[in-house]
This record gives sequence, C-alpha cells and structure tokens, in this order.
Amino acid sequence: MSRLLRSGVIFSAMTMISRVLGLVRDAVFARYFPVDGAYEAFIVAFKIPNLMRRLVAEGAFSLAFVPVLSEYKKKRSANELKDLIDHVSGTLGLVLLAITLIGVIAAPLIISVFAAGFEGKEGAEPELAVDLLRITFPYIFFISLSALMAGILNTFNRFAVPSFTPVLLNIVLIISAIWIAPMFEEPVTALAWGVFFGGIAQLAFQLPSVYRLGLLPKPKFKRGHEGVIKIMKLMTPALLGSSAAQINVLLNTFIASFLVVGSMGWIYFSDRFVELPLALFGVAIGTVILPKLSRDHAGQEGEAFAATLDWAMRLALLVAIPATAGLITLSVPIISTVIGYGEFTWHSTQMSSLSLMTYALGLPAFILIKVLAPGFYSRQDTKTPVKISLIAIAYNMILNVIIVIPWFKSGYEGAHAGLALSTAIAAYVNAGTLFYILRKQGVFKAQSGWGSYALKVLAATGLMVAVLWFLMPELNWWKDAAGVKRILWLVALIGLALGSFFVGLLTMRVNVKQLLRH
Repeated sequence: MSRLLRSGVIFSAMTMISRVLGLVRDAVFARYFPVDGAYEAFIVAFKIPNLMRRLVAEGAFSLAFVPVLSEYKKKRSANELKDLIDHVSGTLGLVLLAITLIGVIAAPLIISVFAAGFEGKEGAEPELAVDLLRITFPYIFFISLSALMAGILNTFNRFAVPSFTPVLLNIVLIISAIWIAPMFEEPVTALAWGVFFGGIAQLAFQLPSVYRLGLLPKPKFKRGHEGVIKIMKLMTPALLGSSAAQINVLLNTFIASFLVVGSMGWIYFSDRFVELPLALFGVAIGTVILPKLSRDHAGQEGEAFAATLDWAMRLALLVAIPATAGLITLSVPIISTVIGYGEFTWHSTQMSSLSLMTYALGLPAFILIKVLAPGFYSRQDTKTPVKISLIAIAYNMILNVIIVIPWFKSGYEGAHAGLALSTAIAAYVNAGTLFYILRKQGVFKAQSGWGSYALKVLAATGLMVAVLWFLMPELNWWKDAAGVKRILWLVALIGLALGSFFVGLLTMRVNVKQLLRH
C-alpha cells in the first residue's frame, strides 16, 4: 500500500494548499461582505452549480469514467484508449452545453424551486439570485470538462495537478472580492464572475499535463460507441449513488431559505470547515484507491481488493475520529479566529460554531462514504449505492421534519444547526449500509485487530479532548481578543491536540508507521 500512501500524500498536500486558500477566501468574504440577503443570493447562485459539479464532475462522471478508462488501459490498445477519451469528451461536451443553456434560461424557475423561501422574506433578494445564477451556471460546463482531464491524469497516477487545480478558483475569488467587487454597483456580482472565470482557469491548467501524456481529447461524437454507452449506463444510477450528501445539502438550502436571514451563511461557513478534513483525507483516500480497486477487480484479485478497503478504512478512522472531536471542541476558536472579523459579527460566530459542531458529528460517516463507495464503483456496480442513497435521503427529510421544524417553531435560535445534524445522521445511515452490503457480498473481509484498534483511537482522542478543555481559554475570551492573539492560541491548541493524540497512540502501542507503510 506504500504506493497508494504516496499518492494519497501528494493528493492531500495539494488539497491542503487549496483548502487553506479556501479558508483565506472565506475569511475575505466574511470581512468584506455582511451575511445579508445579497450574500445569501450569491451562496445560492454558487451552491447550485457547485452541487452539480459534485453530482456530475466529481461524482457520477468520475466514478463511472475512471473504472472504464482503467479497464481500457489494462485490456485494450493505446489507440482504443485514445478513441474512448475522444468520444467521451465529445459526448460530455454536448450534454454539458445543453445543461448550461437550460440552466441560464431557466434561472428564475431554478431559484424559485431551490430557494422558495426567498419569496416574500424580509431582506431576501430573489431577483439578484437569478442574475447571479445566470453568471455562475456555466461553471458546471468548465469544471466537468476539468473533471474529465482529472480522471485521465488520476488513471495514470498523476495526482498532483488535479488536486492542485482548485487553488485557481480560490485565487480568482479572492482577487474578485478584494479588488474587483468595489467596481460593481452590487459587489457580490464580482464573486459570481469570479466563479465563472475560475472554472475556465481550472480547465486550462490541466490541459498541458494531459497533452504530455499524448491523450489530449479531440472531441468526437458517435452514436453507439461501446465505451461511452458503458459509462453512461454507469453514470445514470451513480448520479444519486455518489452524492446523497450533496442532495441533502440542497434540501438543507431549500429549508434554510425559510429560516432567518443569515442561516445560509452560517451553514455555508461551518460546512467549509468540515469539508477541510473531508477533502484532505476522505476524498484523497477515495480518489487514490479507486484506480487500484478497479485494477484489482479487473485482475480478479479478491484478497488484494479486500486488503485495500481494510487499509483505507483504518486510515480514514485514524483521522476522522480525532478531527471530529477537535472541530467540536474548538468550534468557537476556529470560527472566531479564521473568519470572525469585519462584517462578521460575534452573533454570526456563535451561530456558525453551533452548526459546525452538529456538522462535525457526521465527519466520520462522510469520510467513510468516500472510502466505501469505490468498493462498488470499482466493480462497476452503481445500482446498489443508488438504493442506499435514496434511503439516506429519506432519513434526512424525515429528520428535518422531526428536528428542524419544531426547533424553528419554538422560537429558539439555531434551527439551522438542526439541518446540519439531520445531514450528519443520514450520513451514518449511508455509510453503515454501504459497509453492511460490502460485507454481505463477501467483498470486504475485516482483518484481525479491528476492535482493539478502534478502542485505542477513541482513547487517544479522549486524551486529546481533555488536554484541550483544560488549556483552552473561556469562550468569551475569543470575542474580545486581538486577531494575533487568537491566531497564536489556536495554532498552539491545534499543536497540543495533535501532540496529545499521538502521545496517546504511542502509549497504547498503535503502530502508526506500520499502518502507513502497509
């Protein structure tokens, strides 16, 4: 597994750069844009194409394309491989063009459906949301073609460029927020244009690397192409199977549009901090094991397949459990230190930290979904995850009714945190069912030592939390402290958290090096 680990480290390192810049981007947004109706209009206009990116580009397309491309790479000639890429690019380009045109034309209808609560709500700006969506919607065209390039590069174990690519979107958005926004009558319009040009930059950045492989697509279209049909068949159910969490986010957006103004912004910021460890580890592990699992399946190497999944799950939980505890314990310090400046008030800090805590509860499940789903997609089984995702979506909707509506009707603040909690619980339903089916099918067989391993990780996490509670300043201190003091304290607390966690692992003789070298 050492080669997988190296690939994962490369992916995580590049993703870390992107995510750190993403936090800088969000800090800039919080400083220059109040969490009001205009900002919520941008969040919706960005979230809709971004959701489609995760559904189509990072989700269904990648999970269908990479296994088929890996199969062609292993069993077909170089000419057949290039022919597949050419025809996939032609078909995908036509479909994306049609989707983009429909999205731009139907923007008023889309906003009325996905942000229905905007109509008649004091402070909301539905018309602005429509205008912004027409600017941001073409992002799905550029980013999906970028996913095609990333799929090609990942299949050939070129992980650095695709994982670094999102950095460009953050750079463009930061420039738009600081220097371009003052030029617009409505400043958030600059952010929408930043999304548009950020998509173009991400696509263009990967083209030279694909060209050097000799696989730069020359778009072709042919009805009945064997490989394209296979990918399309795999994509159809994968649209739901890979992205239950994203559909849940969209449902949360719909419900949040009915809550108090600011709810969307609070959820957005808290979600960003959960996305950091999810992308660094969950997405990284899932991305690097998918080609390996696809090759194991194509070569009928069942024991290697199971061992890869077991290794990935152990590594995922080694990160997910302490990360969850850290995000919950340090929620207020994190929010106040990173984005609690300028237009971002202390009340917004409290509300964002509340939803960060409830979102973080689901982090282990979010990461396990990224790790377990490739166990199905690598075997070109996209139907089973569909059924599981539908169950999870149903749970999320039921939980929203049970948790959020009574919370909101009670008059207590923080009903938006109930949305995050519902999503977290539904994720456990999704991950648990994926795991159960993999075991039932005999695809995954847990190796020895799982019970003691999990207990030791939990105990080390408990030590970490105790150290943080003992040393962390009172919450009100973070409200009045200067920015530099907050940063120094947060860095120190994170360092102590990591140190105490690894001391706990060493004390209980968890051989991390052996796991990493496995």
